[in-house]
Amino acid sequence: MGREVRKVPYNWNHPKTSDDAYIPLRGGSFKRDAEEWDFGYQNWKEGLRAKYVFDAEAGEGRDEWVPKDDDMGMPYSEWAGCRPDDADYMPDWPDEERTHFQMYEDTSEGTPISPVMETPEELARWLADNGASAFGDMTATYEQWLPICRGGFAPSMVVTGGRIISGVEAMAETESDQ
Repeated sequence: MGREVRKVPYNWNHPKTSDDAYIPLRGGSFKRDAEEWDFGYQNWKEGLRAKYVFDAEAGEGRDEWVPKDDDMGMPYSEWAGCRPDDADYMPDWPDEERTHFQMYEDTSEGTPISPVMETPEELARWLADNGASAFGDMTATYEQWLPICRGGFAPSMVVTGGRIISGVEAMAETESDQ
């Protein structure tokens, strides 16, 4: 959870409540998440559960379906959470409509912290010039925001060398080390 850039249409207005507060919206794909939940539910009904397995050689993890334990008499929604709801997600615009950039905090599932901008550079400039939160009251420079604005993600914060820094700053340090 932290900061992520989302590609949106040029005229996107994030929805708000009647008292003008942003409504949190998840990024990602509702369709994909719902299909994964439905697949898990079907396996659950057949007596299986997901077990996360990390493949060190491949450097990635995946779910493996194994028999449920005898003491797992709970419904699937208690095990995996409720089925995703389309109303909780950003709209699924076609790629050709996703022409602009907007920075989101995704700690509360996603609310914007910037206006919609035409380029990553404009977005990074706005974030730096307006003292946008990189984490709590921490801000970031244009150079620190730019890699995230170009299509990245930053965790909320990182502890390094005995100090807490924003994920935006940490990602910029990582990028400069490469």
